[in-house]
Amino acid sequence: MPVMSIRLEEKDLERIKSLASSDNKDQSTVARELISYAWNYLMVRRYAEGKLSLEGLARELGKTVSETIDLLAEMGVP
Repeated sequence: MPVMSIRLEEKDLERIKSLASSDNKDQSTVARELISYAWNYLMVRRYAEGKLSLEGLARELGKTVSETIDLLAEMGVP
């Protein structure tokens, strides 16, 4: 897995530490999960704004169209 170094605000690092502690995970895992959640959120938002088609969203999320429809319903996105 490639390595990337980033600078974080102190509050962001504390949030990662807090999540890692409460979920019994290491900080790197929590940071990767947060990046993944943020990516998914941004792609769904682009879909909701009409900037991505359903097929494009599914491709960006690495899901089938059916799985994407289920995810959108779960998130309350029309």
